[in-house]
Amino acid sequence: MELNLKKPVVFLDIETTGLSIVTDRIIEIGLVKIHPNGNNETKTLRINPGMEIPASSTAIHKITNEDVANKPSFKELAHSIANFLEGCDLAGYNINMFDLPLLAEEFARTEVDIDLKKHKVIDVQVIFHKMEQRTLTAAYQFFCKQELSNAHSAEADAVATFEVLKAQLDKYPGLKNDMEYLSSFSTHHNYVDFAGRLIYNAQKEEVFNFGKHKGKLVSEVLRTEPSYYGWMLDGDFPLYTKKKLTEIKLRGK
Repeated sequence: MELNLKKPVVFLDIETTGLSIVTDRIIEIGLVKIHPNGNNETKTLRINPGMEIPASSTAIHKITNEDVANKPSFKELAHSIANFLEGCDLAGYNINMFDLPLLAEEFARTEVDIDLKKHKVIDVQVIFHKMEQRTLTAAYQFFCKQELSNAHSAEADAVATFEVLKAQLDKYPGLKNDMEYLSSFSTHHNYVDFAGRLIYNAQKEEVFNFGKHKGKLVSEVLRTEPSYYGWMLDGDFPLYTKKKLTEIKLRGK
């Protein structure tokens, strides 16, 4: 089944130096833009992370320090990537929990003003796990009846995710071929940030989702305990979380 698109959707996948949203960096990003008329554009970028790639990570994606030594930094590519994503919905495999949080961190280190929360996001892994409980390689084999070659290559994984989503729409009649519906269906939580440290309550108000203030209004905590704001800014929290926290604090002035 072809996707019913009102605007372009970009399937994205990243390869990284590791799994930490705060300290690790992107070394490859694969972007596949599908237009409503069926045309597609592909952009694959290797990125110098400015840090060593651990051997354990290279063993998975096969990208070495030498492969990215002469590549541009994310900061140098940020405008190009942001322009490619402009006006598009986003989709990926485990995109809510990994790709978007790490991408948001990379953008936060640049001067590019982009809010990834404004995009509708379809997480194909969530759809798959709700329906079948598998991995991307298994999903590709299950839905597309093919072996996934070049797994952990950013472009190959992004293309595979696109193919899996189309196959999911064919297999499950109950899934609506609509990006807004799929975005809502494939979202686990109503996160304010990508890391889930701040979430919306039933009244659409921002509350803390961790620690001693879990469940309390962020605005109220920042008003009554201003030192908590400083503690979070100095702590090992994602930059995007700190950005959203600051927005709430400034809104309360």
